[in-house]
Amino acid sequence: MFDQFRDRFPITEEKWNEYVGYFNRIEVPAKTILLEEGEISKKLFIIEKGCIRVWFNNNGKDLTTQFFFENQSVASIESFMKKLPSPTNIETIEPSVLWWIHKNDLDKILEEIKEIPELRDSLINKLFERTFDYMKYFVSFIKDSPVERYTNLIKERPQIIMRVPQHYIASYLGITTVHLSRIKSKLVNKKIVDKPN
Repeated sequence: MFDQFRDRFPITEEKWNEYVGYFNRIEVPAKTILLEEGEISKKLFIIEKGCIRVWFNNNGKDLTTQFFFENQSVASIESFMKKLPSPTNIETIEPSVLWWIHKNDLDKILEEIKEIPELRDSLINKLFERTFDYMKYFVSFIKDSPVERYTNLIKERPQIIMRVPQHYIASYLGITTVHLSRIKSKLVNKKIVDKPN
């Protein structure tokens, strides 16, 4: 799992092995809650295999905000960094193989590597990338219609369309599964109509 990242980090083999040793590997079934809304996040997860969604309960309605796949890390960042109750749940969608690290161990690593510019910059870029994803998601919610949100998803993140169940995609788009079905059949019909004879 970690070998693919080894060349990116300018640290000794001994330090690398020490840091990797802080991670624990687990295999969990689909629909495993890794963090509950209101809990304080103390673990950061890296996905070796599987798919995870981040969601929250809005007056009994399940709203999905993000999906994560292989080689991505996931935590309730606000909760993890500031020790605040998590505003979201983190749950597996597929049977998953995950590596997790406790906040105390990650803090120890971060303290040691903060003097290495490449590592520090890489970490900052990762955090900004996630913030950018959040912003894009919320701006799209305000600006775009459900049809536009769905067609953007097909273009930009086809992996979600291929791997995530329809009711979670509907929840991510902020619509019902019935509405999603209508959008899909409308797009199929439009392609048929648009095709030249």
